[in-house]
Amino acid sequence: MVGFKIDISIMKGTLDMNDTAKLHEEAYEMLKETSRTFLIPISYLSPGLKETVSSAYLCMRAIDEIEDHPELEAESKDHLLRSISELLKKPVNAEDMKSLFKPYKSKLPEVTLRLYDWIRLCPASIKEKVLDSTSTMAKGMADWTMKGWNIRDEKDLDDYTFYVAGLVGVMLSDIWKWHDNTETKKDLAIAFGRGLQSVNILRNKIEDKERGVSFYPDGWDNDQMFSYARRNLALADAYIKDIKSAPILNFCRIPLALAHGTLSALSEGKEKMNRESVNATVKQVVAE
Repeated sequence: MVGFKIDISIMKGTLDMNDTAKLHEEAYEMLKETSRTFLIPISYLSPGLKETVSSAYLCMRAIDEIEDHPELEAESKDHLLRSISELLKKPVNAEDMKSLFKPYKSKLPEVTLRLYDWIRLCPASIKEKVLDSTSTMAKGMADWTMKGWNIRDEKDLDDYTFYVAGLVGVMLSDIWKWHDNTETKKDLAIAFGRGLQSVNILRNKIEDKERGVSFYPDGWDNDQMFSYARRNLALADAYIKDIKSAPILNFCRIPLALAHGTLSALSEGKEKMNRESVNATVKQVVAE
């Protein structure tokens, strides 16, 4: 784990070309460490868009690591997430973020400690939208942390999946609009993220149970969660129909196809798609 390093360029929030190139390289390495699956679709984005989506994703991954942290107490998670939510509502100051993380420096992963770096990488003209979604996500995660992730019914499940995944869809739609004026429907963007997350919930059910957490509503079994996932993936299929830009379309179609494939594998009693199936699915999507 690395420390939080502050230099003059960081304090001013500016980046010269060398700083930018170095940070982009480090962001790419961080993506490889935190989400190899995400690297597959992002590799098909065009230059500029690729770096923007990467920095936005890392901002959200930074706070997700707080929510999922196995050693932090709920009160610490709540404090960190709510503080980040408030910090992102105003011009972000490196010293404020450094001070917030300092007591937790030995526990937090590098992707979280470097949140300010990922914010700096985000283009100024879309940064407000990215930080707005990230701020909203952080507050929602804090709320659910203090509820102990006690999901009672489908309404609760909708609320939880909105904060942890639906907002990713909203953020991506904002980026598509910013990039080339691609228009998408917000409710379908939310379903896109929600559908992917519901597949993750199914896939990670046993692992979640072992750590004392369940994201199934009270009384739900696998059949009901499969139905929930299929409904949202159908809406996600509708979401991508509005997208004409090939790089953006491929970016969205790859995780969606993998989610459908994973759902099929789970329904057949498998733990997940094997590597060969993943590679074949990606090749098929890109070739179409």
